[in-house]
Amino acid sequence: MLTPIAYGLAILLNLLVMFIGARFLLQPEAAATGYGVPAKPNAYLTIKGVRDFSYGVLGLALLAFAGTYAAAWFMLVVALNPLGDTLIVLRSGGPKAVAFGIHFATAVIVLISAALLFAV
Repeated sequence: MLTPIAYGLAILLNLLVMFIGARFLLQPEAAATGYGVPAKPNAYLTIKGVRDFSYGVLGLALLAFAGTYAAAWFMLVVALNPLGDTLIVLRSGGPKAVAFGIHFATAVIVLISAALLFAV
């Protein structure tokens, strides 16, 4: 019972990160506003899009080819990204609701995913 939940959550999170990356590549201004720090399209938004998309692909590849232990370590490490995003939004004067309700909450969910993957 735990295995499908662990895999399902990890797959969902990786697909979500791929979606976020694609959004930063295709709609950078709207994506930046949703991130909590509005910005005009520029190279940094493209970099964020590529970074997020590639992290999602890597997470799925680890699940498919390396197994749950490697994927769990990946999720544990990648949780640093939304934690950093929380600080970026707060330091940039962005909405606290976005910083904690989106970015910090995402970090917690990613850590839960890591724990579930370690448990299977």
